[in-house]
Amino acid sequence: MRGKKPAFYRHSGGMAAALAAAAVLSACTVGPDYVKPAVDAPKAYKEVPPESGPWKVATPRDQASRGQWWTVFDDPVLNELEQQVAASNQNLKAAEAQYRQARALAQAASSAYFPAVTAGASVSRYQKSSNAYGVVPSIRGPANDFALPLEVSWEADIWGRVRRSVESAQASAQAVAADVEAVRLSIHAELAIDYFLLRGIDSERDLLTRTIVAYGKAYELTVNRFQGGVASDADVAQAETQLKTAQAQAVDLRVQRVQLEHAIALLIGKSPADFSLPVVDSNPLPPGVPVGVPSELLERRPDIAFAERQMAAANAQIGVAKAAFYPTISLGAVGGFESSKASNWLTWPSRFWSLGPDAVITLFDADRRKAISDQAQAAYDGSVATYRQTVLTAFQDVEDNLAALSILAEEAQAQDGAVKASQRSLNQATHRYTNGAASYLDVVIAQTFALSNQRAALDISRRRMTASVRLVKALGGDWSVADLPSGDAVLAEKKDKK
Repeated sequence: MRGKKPAFYRHSGGMAAALAAAAVLSACTVGPDYVKPAVDAPKAYKEVPPESGPWKVATPRDQASRGQWWTVFDDPVLNELEQQVAASNQNLKAAEAQYRQARALAQAASSAYFPAVTAGASVSRYQKSSNAYGVVPSIRGPANDFALPLEVSWEADIWGRVRRSVESAQASAQAVAADVEAVRLSIHAELAIDYFLLRGIDSERDLLTRTIVAYGKAYELTVNRFQGGVASDADVAQAETQLKTAQAQAVDLRVQRVQLEHAIALLIGKSPADFSLPVVDSNPLPPGVPVGVPSELLERRPDIAFAERQMAAANAQIGVAKAAFYPTISLGAVGGFESSKASNWLTWPSRFWSLGPDAVITLFDADRRKAISDQAQAAYDGSVATYRQTVLTAFQDVEDNLAALSILAEEAQAQDGAVKASQRSLNQATHRYTNGAASYLDVVIAQTFALSNQRAALDISRRRMTASVRLVKALGGDWSVADLPSGDAVLAEKKDKK
């Protein structure tokens, strides 16, 4: 300390009274206690088929290993790819870093429960004015000041400002943790969708490869008939057109496959140049996905948990804002050593100390605190609306994909019939043309319809697999709100491994 030495205060009785008052009032926490708003959940999903089928009402953990919902698709290659997401996906790593930031902020907020202790040391030489008030005329020369103060300050959390701040920070950190799981679920689902789209393209390329072989044979037949004087040049041109068109379509599929392969590489944290998937002709069917009951969805969707925790954080901020209307009571203590000579700086006679409470209240701020309180209440009201909208959107997601799976199953059955019928039509048209009973135009038309129906069937298959993955995602994968870190876990001192 410099200049005038601090006064000596002996307020042991006053301090005891202040501490007793703080202890009595510490249970006072202003602001509303958090209660999760009620939402209306239907008793059952509308789009579940009456016969249930693969969409039976059951717990999703019946078929999926915890945390590995993609195993229900029974594809070893997909399983291997999904395992690489947690270790290598950069978006997921960024989300996890955001959670560590939120947890650190919560830990910082909780530090206000404890006193702040500061220490310092200073050495100075000073000269006071001879004309200054209170300066002893005989002491005019330069002087030294050696100071070693230690200061302790603590704000009594009488109105719960600190508690509400910590409560808000804890809920915010939990919300970020839920958001991490939402990112994780989204990445895993996107990977599965891209994978099945790629496999669908492989099946379509296989179809076009077989079609090109068939069209090539038809073209050779037409050329031979033309050279024999049986067919016209127009027939040859039509056959060649069909062949070249199929070849162009096969080449075009390569663009889509390459782009999907690159997208998968990005999801597993690899450079597209270092990743490739071999071509595999597969046409998987959607697995059974137990949907459970709608009320379970509120506990299984990480985006719902995110919105709910955001709501809890906003509710706590109302208490923080209301605490500003009450006095701030602090307890402070300062002590240390001070001397004008270094030789006796740290001796007992050089000690100084001061101890006492401090109370401050704002008497006028032009309704600033009221505006902040109104803002906190409005933020909470907005978070409630966001939470309820998130719940409604979640129900919509499930219903949309249930309907898609149910309708696409019917469409696939009808399309299979169309494929068989178009193939019979093609066989008949080719037979009639070979026997000279029909023109090659009939063959071209039949070929076009047959290929179109086969590609449509493969497209329906891809859409069914996509809807299946999206249904699993809409149901929250295999996540549960019980997996969120507790408030105590958020404040734990355990360090994350780098």
